Amino acid sequence: MNLYIDNHKFHYEMENLCRAFLFTEEVTVIHQWNTLEAPYILTSVYDEVRVELCADGERRELTAPLSDDDELQMGILLYRLLSAHYHRELPWGILTGVRPIKLFSRLADKDGEEETQRYFRDTLLVSAEKTELAKTVRHNQRAIIERSGKRSFSLYVSIPFCPTRCSYCSFVSQSIEKAKKLIEEYVPLLLGEIRYTAELARELDLRLESVYIGGGTPTTLNAEQLDLLLSEIETDFDMSRCAEFTVEAGRPDTVTREKLAALKKHAVTRISINPQTFNDSVLEHIGRKHNSQQTIDAFRLARELGFDNINMDLIAGLTTDTPESFERTIGIIRELDPESVTVHTLAVKRSARLDSADAVREQAYTAQMLAYATVQLTDGGYEPYYLYRQSKMLSNLENIGWAKPGYFSPYNVYIMEETHSILACGAGAVTKLRDTASDYLERIFNFKYPYEYISRFDELLQRKQRVKSFYGEYNE
Repeated sequence: MNLYIDNHKFHYEMENLCRAFLFTEEVTVIHQWNTLEAPYILTSVYDEVRVELCADGERRELTAPLSDDDELQMGILLYRLLSAHYHRELPWGILTGVRPIKLFSRLADKDGEEETQRYFRDTLLVSAEKTELAKTVRHNQRAIIERSGKRSFSLYVSIPFCPTRCSYCSFVSQSIEKAKKLIEEYVPLLLGEIRYTAELARELDLRLESVYIGGGTPTTLNAEQLDLLLSEIETDFDMSRCAEFTVEAGRPDTVTREKLAALKKHAVTRISINPQTFNDSVLEHIGRKHNSQQTIDAFRLARELGFDNINMDLIAGLTTDTPESFERTIGIIRELDPESVTVHTLAVKRSARLDSADAVREQAYTAQMLAYATVQLTDGGYEPYYLYRQSKMLSNLENIGWAKPGYFSPYNVYIMEETHSILACGAGAVTKLRDTASDYLERIFNFKYPYEYISRFDELLQRKQRVKSFYGEYNE
């Protein structure tokens, strides 16, 4: 599909909205042309907002008067045009952003919750079900957000190594088979960056609210390396106000008694053990080197060692998974009874690999899976407390963090709702500096790959000096 952009700057939003409908097609954005080549969508702003679609032997057109928000007008027109042509509605309407709860909360704080719900349903065309979900998530995370003050921050530490790379993965991580030799160089430098970051935090009198060690798979490190890492954090930072310390022990095949014991002797309060699915054939298909029983064994070992706050990640829509096998996965989750469960919707990196029939089937399956998970997790005493979205998600759905009351993860709320600064260490990590007065957010990017991180470490520390000057300009 060709998407023609005529006299406006809304190409990014219109492209994302098109992709939500045109899941199996390539969308080519065109700013200059001589003739329109079908199939196409033409979007223009002159004396009116206009959207035209020409595809499958049909031509449709919608227009609206110019307004104070032509982007919103165009999004509504484009949505209605595509919905009519493809006989499909999107659960999140014209919203294409990552953080719909942040938008809902901002509007609710200004206009009230009832008016915001009406705006979501009637203007943004969000379904009644997703509007109610947004309201529920906002309520559940409010107490955590209220703890976040002007000098609050969280610490993120990246371990960008995994046993293998999963077929669906979009994170910056290195297969341990290829990058094992880098770990011995990486860890000492990471400890140095943590020390430097802690010095900045002390100088600026910042208050640590949560720590999250992610990746990658942090438990690709051995027990001694984990001990060094955790000791460094506890030594360098004031942990007295820290409400959560999470370590992802994501891959069950990296979980050992020695590593869990290393975590347990420190201030770690929460771990993740992530099955993604309990269907062994699906695990093999996506490139995981463990089976379902290893996940169960790792979970039970963690319980034996005293871990009483465990998260488990699932993915709905994995290729070759079915609603029936996903139901079995949810059944095992209910039996294990972790304190929190994150249900992700598969985001397809290259949707062209699916033909039209595959796409229709997989999206229908995924919607069934999420609906089933919602019923079962609600029945199990879990509540949704954070939510985010990605581009090219099957069925245009969302990722939801479910947890039992008292086990909502502060870090997950802080990172998604962007309520305070995140100081980040390690390859691929992004420091996010927030001005609480203006909602301004500034990012400092670390080098993506471990070899860059190692070879350009001094340059990385120079970049991080911006943390100090930022707080001199903001949050005073």
